[in-house]
Amino acid sequence: MSLFEAWREGMDSDAAEARAEAAPAPHAAAPAEPANAADSEPMAAVEPAPEPRRASAARRPAPLDDVLAAAVDVARAALLEVAEPEHVGAYQGAVSEGQRLVTHSFDCTDPAYRGWHWVAVLARAPRSKKATVCETALLPGPEALVSPEWLPWAERVRPGDVGPKDTLPKLDADPNLQPGYQQVAVEPDDDVDQIANYEFGLGRERVLSREGIGAAASRWAASEAGPRGEFARQAVQTCGSCGYLLPIAGAMRTQFGVCANEWSPFDGRVVSLDTGCGAHSETDVERPDAAPAVPVVDDAAEGFEMVPVAAGSPAEGAGA
Repeated sequence: MSLFEAWREGMDSDAAEARAEAAPAPHAAAPAEPANAADSEPMAAVEPAPEPRRASAARRPAPLDDVLAAAVDVARAALLEVAEPEHVGAYQGAVSEGQRLVTHSFDCTDPAYRGWHWVAVLARAPRSKKATVCETALLPGPEALVSPEWLPWAERVRPGDVGPKDTLPKLDADPNLQPGYQQVAVEPDDDVDQIANYEFGLGRERVLSREGIGAAASRWAASEAGPRGEFARQAVQTCGSCGYLLPIAGAMRTQFGVCANEWSPFDGRVVSLDTGCGAHSETDVERPDAAPAVPVVDDAAEGFEMVPVAAGSPAEGAGA
């Protein structure tokens, strides 16, 4: 019998055993009913037969194959074919991956792959004492330096990543946008509300949705130009009373505006009406008092010597 035939025979026997274990037990034959139901004695309540035990989906882990577990030299020789001898370190152990399938692990001593380890997967045919190398690999451990988890490009892009020559792809199902209104001809006799076109975004294919407006308001409020920023805590007056505030259209006008003060740190940016800064149009610094100072007289002196001032001297001119 060839090695392949022995392997097929072992596989067939294993499959037959698995089917026998998974097959449900045959039901007991039901008792025959009497010919005359009136002559029969009253039957006692019969308990329902227990349901057949189903085969467990989670199979027990296969035991460690002794032949494959002892083939440490075979695993090391396979790794030496793909790695430098000085990069294959000490033996770590063997793990059973299935029936007649074992993985051997070795330390990786390459300084460039600290925390990684070599593995060699061995298998054997049924009734065979020879281990066969299935594959070899270099795998990362818990402390290995690996690349970050892969993310789609759309999830990797962050605000501020777009440069002057970059173009973002269009999102047809953008939750922050909704279809805009189309301009239609209005007759004088039509009963329609005369509302400014810019309020509805007429002429634009899409406008901000409720989700988009809420997300923008949350970002602006959480920024340094929001009501809880450092500038807002130190400000004397808020942007809502500043003459440099440009109001914006739409529902956001009650919470935000645009700063138009070139001396403000928020010039050209959206600011919350509750924030503020030191460049407010109505705030001022404390100015020194312009009243003349009171002359200081040295009262501690015992006496004063009166010195006449010559005519035409600088002191006389200063006194005048």
